[in-house]
Amino acid sequence: MTVVVTSNVAARFRGFLASCMLEIAPGVYTSPKMTRGIRDRVWVVINDWFKNEPTGSIVMTWTDSTIASGQGVATLGLPAKELVNYDGIFLVRKE
Repeated sequence: MTVVVTSNVAARFRGFLASCMLEIAPGVYTSPKMTRGIRDRVWVVINDWFKNEPTGSIVMTWTDSTIASGQGVATLGLPAKELVNYDGIFLVRKE
């Protein structure tokens, strides 16, 4: 399962995500069987756009059996946060 949550982003982010995922609530997108390749491509597009429009925030999470916690997480936006995997548990490090 892949989930993307957006907050205060440009309309094109929402349009793009709605084209490849189901919008189950405003700014919340899900895909039950998104492959790693598709997920990586979606993240590349979102990341490239975000560099030009750095407002709001975006969080992507997915099932990942190669990580001890079983869940991968990627974030963009303010306030800047870094997710650190500490013995299989994700912790947030703020700058």
